[in-house]
Amino acid sequence: MAKSKKSQQESKNIVAVEEALSKTEQFIERNQNIIISAVAIIVLIIAGYIGYTRFILEPREKEGLAEMFMAEKYFQGEEFELALEGDGEFPGFLDIISGYRMTKAANLARYYAGISLINLGEFKEGVDHLQRFRKRDQMLGAMAYGAIGDAYWELGDLQRAARYYRSAYRHQPNNLTTPAFLLKAGLLYEHKGEYAEALRLYERIQREFADSNEARDIEKFIARARHRM
Repeated sequence: MAKSKKSQQESKNIVAVEEALSKTEQFIERNQNIIISAVAIIVLIIAGYIGYTRFILEPREKEGLAEMFMAEKYFQGEEFELALEGDGEFPGFLDIISGYRMTKAANLARYYAGISLINLGEFKEGVDHLQRFRKRDQMLGAMAYGAIGDAYWELGDLQRAARYYRSAYRHQPNNLTTPAFLLKAGLLYEHKGEYAEALRLYERIQREFADSNEARDIEKFIARARHRM
């Protein structure tokens, strides 16, 4: 009896599967042209993307990076206006941004342009570029967040400055940028009179980044924050 019921159930399952397969075949037959068109469109999109990346975007990447070398040289020499605008013969970072859109070269130029503008006292314009900079790199991402924090501190917006310093020391933690921006954030909190928060950040440097440059004099900052609490 039990075997009979089991056989009946198995038969029902087989029938159900056959019906589902039949319906699927009917659907494919009815919509064959639509399915073929959809697959063809997907293939064309993929092929187009690969072609655009390989034959257009990648060469432009290399060209943009090569064109930017003089602007980088001016940047390193702290000649920020020439770095931004170019010298008439070689393009500046602003030219790279507009001339090589959607490339890594343009993205890197945004970072340099933002830092240059902040150094020239153009804080809002610098922040705009740095906010649009794609912050995937460990070091440059943290530096961009930190520079935005510096700009907001200069503008007197201490709440935003603190938020961006926090983003800077949280960005892909490492032994260079993390303690540097923990210290800057601590100094900002001292400036705001929030000594307990400053102390917490200083002690974190002492505890987690004892080998960093910032840790060398951290006892001085810890003692000052404790004294002012």
